[in-house]
Amino acid sequence: MCDTFVALPPFTSDGSVIFGKNSDREPNEAQVLEYHPPAEYPKGRRLRCTYLGIPQARRTHGVLLSRPFWMWGAEMGANERGVVIGNEAVFTRLPRPKDERLTGMDLLRLALERSASAQGALETIVSLLADHGQGGPCGYTDKSLTYHNSFLIADPGEAWVLETAGQVWAAARVRGRYAISNGLTIGEAYDESHPQLLETARRRGWLKTGQTFHFARCFSDWFYTTFTACRKRRSRAEQLLDQKRSEEGSGVSVADAMAILRDHGGQKPYQPDAHLLMGHLCAHSANGLARHAAQSTGSLVAHLAEEGSLYWATGTSAPCTGVFKPIWLEGQVLPELGSAPGARYNPRSLWWRHENLHRRILQDYPTRSAVIRKEQADLEEELRVRASAASRRRRFPLTEEAFRRAQEAEARWLETFDGMAVQRRPGLVFQSYWNAQNRAAGMPS
Repeated sequence: MCDTFVALPPFTSDGSVIFGKNSDREPNEAQVLEYHPPAEYPKGRRLRCTYLGIPQARRTHGVLLSRPFWMWGAEMGANERGVVIGNEAVFTRLPRPKDERLTGMDLLRLALERSASAQGALETIVSLLADHGQGGPCGYTDKSLTYHNSFLIADPGEAWVLETAGQVWAAARVRGRYAISNGLTIGEAYDESHPQLLETARRRGWLKTGQTFHFARCFSDWFYTTFTACRKRRSRAEQLLDQKRSEEGSGVSVADAMAILRDHGGQKPYQPDAHLLMGHLCAHSANGLARHAAQSTGSLVAHLAEEGSLYWATGTSAPCTGVFKPIWLEGQVLPELGSAPGARYNPRSLWWRHENLHRRILQDYPTRSAVIRKEQADLEEELRVRASAASRRRRFPLTEEAFRRAQEAEARWLETFDGMAVQRRPGLVFQSYWNAQNRAAGMPS
């Protein structure tokens, strides 16, 4: 499951557009942070997505992606034109096809590659929906997991929320701020829609004569919408955005967006084994019943401005234990990140190296997370200050330095834990669950 939010003026502190997303998936479902430069293709070229082949576009934009290692599509990303998109699994009353179609992650990547604006990305997605539909298994080990998708789409000038149910959809222009979290949110008010949207609801018996149409009420699946705790997470994200808006002379900043993605619901000290459902924005898997596909496996913050956009990615799981690094989509974009992550632990992979740290912290979360917090915060504050003033010539060297220093800090933290006794072990169910995940991934003991 996932959480995505966006803040526009006047909610932001500097008049920019600020976007954030945590991608929540299975704990061993490593994500690849990668950049694909712009490209041109000959007429008639075919493109193989996760399951489906479709015609390739003649030209594609350069894209930064955070992608589950086994998919073609991406959970979140941005392109060189300043368009950023995050998607969410949503569960509707319409059938969720298991045959091989475009996944929501495919639709996201295709929109980034083919669109020069948020409005254009919306139009790309709904066109692809009409031509190819959506569906197919979306889980890593759970191949029975299928869903429809919602999208939060932004550029430096505007943002849209697009929510789908099969091939029908509704879209609303964002005014101020918006958050989505695995449930349909559009109600009676929207700006654009599929031409058969209302007729589909009437034909299914979900919109009675004389009733006012409400997209979420008509199309939401009650069971999944309830037990993903999506309303609680969305409400928390909007509460935190509103708090920053209401502070005198303040507004949402990049640092605030990072803090929102790290939020554990205000619980202090946070205990990852102390709750059953997926009720927190920063998510940690805990059991196979309700919190398996519930690990924040990648995080992204986008600072979108007309004069240029800057992206902050962890490239790792668990934003509360990782470091956000600055990335510009110009010239050289990403440094050497080591081996691309796969299904098994690999110490040469950025994602898996950090995962070793994350899982060591989970053994005594309140104590060990406190050990890293100040150095983590100081490093990110330094990077934000330097990134805001970096000339074009200094941008990529700063990106390289950020990834290097984050790796060095994580290595020091691991050494510190080697000499620390566990003060509070998590519960047996939590320990058993993570022991099984570690064996499956071949993690070091």
